[in-house]
Amino acid sequence: MRNKTVGDQELALLQHIAEQEAVSVGEVAATFGEPRGLARSTVLTMMERLRAKSYLKRKQGDGGVYRYSATARQDDVVRNAVGSFVEKTLQGSVSPFVAWMSERKDVSADELAELEALVANLQSKRKER
Repeated sequence: MRNKTVGDQELALLQHIAEQEAVSVGEVAATFGEPRGLARSTVLTMMERLRAKSYLKRKQGDGGVYRYSATARQDDVVRNAVGSFVEKTLQGSVSPFVAWMSERKDVSADELAELEALVANLQSKRKER
């Protein structure tokens, strides 16, 4: 079920929840929803969709209030979202994404080193074939 895609707003919500321990709908509505003009019911619906996609789990806490937490690490969720974008929007081609990356002016030295390591890893995998 984990291969279900998430939209931009769901991804932002999931990242928000992943940064915290276990949160209630009310807490998320106040800290995530209100600044974005989202009603509590909308936040609840999004959280339940993420739970149905197995990205969130919930546990009943003190006072009967459900507390939600992420089931996946934040970088796994982002990786899945990027993969979905490449497959659906770019028809599986990474070239447009790489071209966009090459035009960015604000790539840090750490990001560049990470990209170089990824390319080296891809090259070594190719040689193994």
